[in-house]
Amino acid sequence: MNKLLITAALAAACALPVQANTHKEAPDMAQDKAPTAQQNKMTQCNKDAEGKTGDERKAFMKTCLAAKKPTQQDKMKTCNADPKAKELKGDERKAFMKSCLSA
Repeated sequence: MNKLLITAALAAACALPVQANTHKEAPDMAQDKAPTAQQNKMTQCNKDAEGKTGDERKAFMKTCLAAKKPTQQDKMKTCNADPKAKELKGDERKAFMKSCLSA
């Protein structure tokens, strides 16, 4: 009876690593996903930080990663504040605003 228990225990112990290895595919699936906006931002900031080291790099990365992309409303405020926008009227102003907002 003891030999049977020992044999069963050894068989179970040998089967455990096989079961644990069946989940190795999970990390590979993450590589198939497109990078997130934050990952894209990190990639761009890293490229822009080339040549910087130490505290200078750390400060740059902090500022770069915290920077927010201007919203359409922010762009509209900036374009409206431009002195040229205040001078123009009608189609000329419309063309200027279109150009300004797309920049």
